[in-house]
Amino acid sequence: MSRKRLKAKSLLYSLPQELKEAMGLNQTSEKKADDTSEVVGDERPTKRRKMDNLLPPGFEKYDATGLVPFYANEDQVPPRLLKYYAQRRRLFSRYAEGCLLDEEGWYSVTPELIADQIADRCRCDTIIDAFCGVGGNAIAFAKTCERVIAIDNSPVRLALARHNAALYGVVDRIEFVLADFVSFARTLGTSSTVGKVDVIFLSPPWGGIDYQVLSTSNLTLGSKAIPSTPDTGDKEQSLQKEQGTPQDELVPQYSLASLKPLHGKELFSLARQITPHVAIYLPRNQDLNEVSDLVTGSAGAPHAGLNRSASSLAIEDEKVEVEEEWMGNKLKALTCYFGGLVSGQEYLWD
Repeated sequence: MSRKRLKAKSLLYSLPQELKEAMGLNQTSEKKADDTSEVVGDERPTKRRKMDNLLPPGFEKYDATGLVPFYANEDQVPPRLLKYYAQRRRLFSRYAEGCLLDEEGWYSVTPELIADQIADRCRCDTIIDAFCGVGGNAIAFAKTCERVIAIDNSPVRLALARHNAALYGVVDRIEFVLADFVSFARTLGTSSTVGKVDVIFLSPPWGGIDYQVLSTSNLTLGSKAIPSTPDTGDKEQSLQKEQGTPQDELVPQYSLASLKPLHGKELFSLARQITPHVAIYLPRNQDLNEVSDLVTGSAGAPHAGLNRSASSLAIEDEKVEVEEEWMGNKLKALTCYFGGLVSGQEYLWD
């Protein structure tokens, strides 16, 4: 696959000063040894009482120990997080060495093997991880991309992401940015520096730990978008019983409208103002008709950087590729690829 190679220069430092000020960014080059997060912005997480460092010697300045609990055994885990703790080594294979997650991170981080698969598909020079959370995807991208820009609006999660990246030995390949992606993208999309970004990865919040509840109000009969799974809700099971519908023919459809902080169509449109090469991580029961509409409606408008022949195809003939992400016999999520990330559309990189 032909990929445009870019000079090894920080995208953030290359932004005009007035653009940085408009975005509220204030990056400092000097870091104190006890900083817990390398963030862009004025807000810093408040440290809790320092415990024994979890990171090895030499990485003390990245250590976020004390910001959140590190659970060494299940007796320490709150009941609501026990099922996620049981999968801790799937989330981070090096969890036992000191990986840190806040409550949202436990149920939202991408499992490591899936993150590695996505990173392999998205290999490029510069990638933006728009909702980096505690760093699962950013760490994987650092293994396949020259530069990773990891954005999150939580100073605590950003500090945890940097901590985890240090544990995996890739912290020096990631720029951690404390910012709201929507504001960041709207500003960057009007800047002459947009050509410096190759790929944007979107993994926006799905709606919290009970996101499936958002789907039960939009049940679709006769659909086999996803295989049957044992964790269906009571409302779904009741409707099956009343109508005598086989479980694998009754699927609750998740809508892009349930994504946060904006409708998924708007998030996609913002990303496409920066680069045509976008990947979106979505629930396994996502309504795929909505995903298809992204490349046939206004949200699929071509990025200005596409050549004329590619631009003319971006609306009429562009395809989206949907990849099912499995862990064992359980379908966990869908990753939707656009632009040159789609097999057969590599010409969009030229």
